[in-house]
Amino acid sequence: MMQNSTDPHPAYFTLGYGQLTSIRYFYCLLVLVGFLLNAVSNSVIIHAVMIHKTLHEPLYIFISALSFNGILESMSFYPSILAALVYKVQTISYSFCLLQAFLFLLYGCFEMMTLSAMAFDRYVCICNPLRYNNIMSLSTVYKIIGGSWTYSNVAFTIHMLLTYRLPLCGAEILKIYCDNWSIVRLSCIDTTSNNVFGLFNLSIFVFLALALIMFSYIEILRVCARSSQAVIAKALQTCTPQLITTINLATGAIFDILLYRYIPTIVPYGFRIFMSMQFLVVSPILNAFVYGLKMTKLREKILQSFHLKRITGNTLNMKKSGIIQ
Repeated sequence: MMQNSTDPHPAYFTLGYGQLTSIRYFYCLLVLVGFLLNAVSNSVIIHAVMIHKTLHEPLYIFISALSFNGILESMSFYPSILAALVYKVQTISYSFCLLQAFLFLLYGCFEMMTLSAMAFDRYVCICNPLRYNNIMSLSTVYKIIGGSWTYSNVAFTIHMLLTYRLPLCGAEILKIYCDNWSIVRLSCIDTTSNNVFGLFNLSIFVFLALALIMFSYIEILRVCARSSQAVIAKALQTCTPQLITTINLATGAIFDILLYRYIPTIVPYGFRIFMSMQFLVVSPILNAFVYGLKMTKLREKILQSFHLKRITGNTLNMKKSGIIQ
């Protein structure tokens, strides 16, 4: 649907909900469960890192940055899908579609840059332990996080401005949410500049980040190969969660990019929808559970936080009852 004959942009896009509306209340339940799992589990990690000074270390600061990023992503993803299912609205406005596409790009690339920073942190910790405190100070960590966030915002603001300039000859989005490529593919004109800039960003945020991660873990493996069992156990404890989350995010993102660029309609509908949601739904929840359960120190502090809350609550109740003064 076009706004008028001179407007190069559609007023609304039609999203690819298709078969999902047939049992929409079941999918609404899944959306609510996913949102709560994401928000609660990641909030617990952020809270634990904030209140326990022993967790004010580079690794846990990076983990809390991942958790915060996951919560922000959930705010732009789950409410729109829930509203679409509840009210049977399968359209999205052009402006909100652009905003959603921008936020998802921001989420994915900040996630990848943070994971690469975490891999470098583990490399320095295991391979250069004597220099670790000098290289990975808290000020350095905050600069890395701030720089990653700023660069991602600037890069993808430019990216979305290039998308905004395109006149569109269609209004059908194959996914149940908006992403940049789904909009660009509807263009009436040549998109070479968009593709070149997109490949530039992709090379930095995905392939360069993956190269840094691979280098870090290869060096870690090399050091572990000639180290004691204690060093190997420590390396496995801290590196395994990062490898799991990195592989999950990279696999989902790369599959999604290739699928919708080259064979968007050949793959069965259900599988296509699942893979398009995988890195937005699974990754933030997986981050929280993998780091919260696998990392002993963080898990202990999370449990301690709940224990302290329970003790405080019992004490207040006893004071109110007059049992203690």
